[in-house]
Amino acid sequence: MSKLVTIYGGSGFVGRYIARRMAKEGWRVRVAVRRPNEALFVKPYGAVGQVEPVLCNIRDDESVRAAMKGADAVVNCVGILVNEGANRFDAVQSDGARRVARLAAKAGVQTLVQISALGADADSDSAYARTKAEGEAEVLKHFPNAVILRPSIIFGPEDGFFNKFAAMAGFGPVLPIVGAATRFQPVYVDDVARAAVAGVTGAAAPGIYELGGPDVDTFKGLMTRMLGVINRRRAVIGLPRFAANLIAFAGDTVQALTLGLVTNRILTMDQVKNLQRDNVVSEGAKGFADLGIEPVPMDVVLPDYLWRFRVNGQYEAIQASAKNLRKTS
Repeated sequence: MSKLVTIYGGSGFVGRYIARRMAKEGWRVRVAVRRPNEALFVKPYGAVGQVEPVLCNIRDDESVRAAMKGADAVVNCVGILVNEGANRFDAVQSDGARRVARLAAKAGVQTLVQISALGADADSDSAYARTKAEGEAEVLKHFPNAVILRPSIIFGPEDGFFNKFAAMAGFGPVLPIVGAATRFQPVYVDDVARAAVAGVTGAAAPGIYELGGPDVDTFKGLMTRMLGVINRRRAVIGLPRFAANLIAFAGDTVQALTLGLVTNRILTMDQVKNLQRDNVVSEGAKGFADLGIEPVPMDVVLPDYLWRFRVNGQYEAIQASAKNLRKTS
């Protein structure tokens, strides 16, 4: 019988790519998510019955245990960008990671891959970065032979980064950002999935891998690249720290006053803190080269999904060509 992998958060942005690749490798894939009815799109990734979404809440022992029953390998992709209801940074990224690793070790799971984040730091004043580091420590405590992947900002068709700012660029002549000089090393989502597969199949040695793409640029530089892809002229303005703090404080306050009924998805105080630190691979860190993976450049992928933000969408190139024909005729 084919081996079984349980992917916690397997219908999310990164998880779905891992699920697809594991199915292609011939594994049975169990996609553990809070709302399996909303994850039915993963079923066609494999043959009938090969990929199945199941109900799981990473904050509950019994739920996590049931989802990994009989699994040969486990991948934990669960992470959050903002606190929302009971899904808090510590509950999901620290306690959740510990729960998965502890129960996997107890169940005799052979391999475990933890998707963390570049910039994970136990001493950080950012709850996101701090709990990512705490989650790593808990994983290694209970599952010392785990493979931990730390990607920089991840891009791809479903990303919440380039898509978000490309949409914002359609609303006015100015594109405001926080941390304009902060450097990033964006990594393609399918390259992260390839690294995860290497961890699951044993092709990657246990340890921590920092994953960054071939391009390093500032936040402002990335926005300039994105605007070039969607053919829009916008002034990219870096907001000063005090202005960012005011916006984030207002958003966090509204979320607190509404008892979480309104979630601050614009800019949080925690995100402001994170955006002050470079997000690039450390010198000497293990990475894609150690996994035998050559990461894909941004310029190869961005046009494939950002075209919809152009003024004329997919027909922009055709219309530009038609204008040139009229000029020469």
